[in-house]
Amino acid sequence: MTDTPGLVLSGVAGLGLGAMFFGGLWWTLRKSLASTKPALWLLGSLLVRMSLLLVGLYLVSGGHWERLLAGLVGVIGARFVVLRLTSPSVVAKEVDHAPESR
Repeated sequence: MTDTPGLVLSGVAGLGLGAMFFGGLWWTLRKSLASTKPALWLLGSLLVRMSLLLVGLYLVSGGHWERLLAGLVGVIGARFVVLRLTSPSVVAKEVDHAPESR
């Protein structure tokens, strides 16, 4: 028997965890470019993001591999959403001082 509501909730939780992970990576990269110690930003962010993701997926799975898989699918889906939202064409519209390419 499949636990459809549990799988759907695991997928949605995976989307949230993935958005946190990849959105946090994007934010960290932007902060590290302006920092005098970018390695500290990147390492600290990696440890925090990875810990939250692994603990979140562990809690979401509840000991069921099907829920873990649904959560991982949600994380991968969030990766595509964050990539789309942070693509250079979207981000470039925010920057006023960059010259336009012809």
